Amino acid sequence: MKQSKSPVATRCGNTEFRWGERTYVIGICNLSPDSFAGDGIGSDIEAAVAQAKRMVAEGADIIDVGGESTRPGTGPKSVDDVDDELQLVIPVIERLASELTVPISIDSYKSAIASRALKAGAAMINDIWGLKRDPRIAKVAAEAGVPIILMSNQRDAPCHDIMAEVTSDLERSISLAIKSGIAEPNIIIDPGIGFGKTLEQNLEIIHRLAELKSLGRPILLGTSRKSVIGLVLDLPADQRLEGTAATIAIGIANGVDMVRVHDVKPTMRVCRMSDAIIRRRQIGD
Repeated sequence: MKQSKSPVATRCGNTEFRWGERTYVIGICNLSPDSFAGDGIGSDIEAAVAQAKRMVAEGADIIDVGGESTRPGTGPKSVDDVDDELQLVIPVIERLASELTVPISIDSYKSAIASRALKAGAAMINDIWGLKRDPRIAKVAAEAGVPIILMSNQRDAPCHDIMAEVTSDLERSISLAIKSGIAEPNIIIDPGIGFGKTLEQNLEIIHRLAELKSLGRPILLGTSRKSVIGLVLDLPADQRLEGTAATIAIGIANGVDMVRVHDVKPTMRVCRMSDAIIRRRQIGD
């Protein structure tokens, strides 16, 4: 794939993400009770709404709602196994879409979940399998005209040359998306920290994130509370804030455009400071 021009803007619901101007923050609303980060809300709709509203008040640009655990060691469910997940995510998305001013994203690789979530008010899809687990999700995104996050996931095929594999994997996902009718401005890429990578490979990806700019798409970094931080610092998930902050600052220095996090308030401070240095963004902008 030849190098593309730098991305300019992506429309998501009532928000326009102007890539390069600042770092955007996605707040995680995890409804799975089996969350690796210990933040799973389950079926408590009021708790989910309260959490999302707090994240928006703290500065989140988008709320990402998911109903399936992606903790290491949990295999993907069948793309046809959707009933429980729908019962978790749809009522929450309906409430959030009616009560929040920021867009809602659905964290799912299943076309049936994504389709129902968009009808309920979601405005973005976050696919951790980059269109490869359920290719029909590409058609859902294309027909709705919404942005989609494409992740590079090595859980099915461990590799040795990690940056070469992540880059080529994302190239394949981008190609599949465009062939399916997804507009290029609606494609966001994610190297997939923690998904089928070793500790050393995760650290290498973060160190070499700038290489992914050659793909010409905005980059999402999702390191919040992940095992790479726990292994380096020997800390449990609920004590990984400073480690997460370090990866975010380094990510922004290497061209990351968006970060997905559990802890919005401190992340906003890290992003503002990093943007002031890297993007020369002025205080108060």
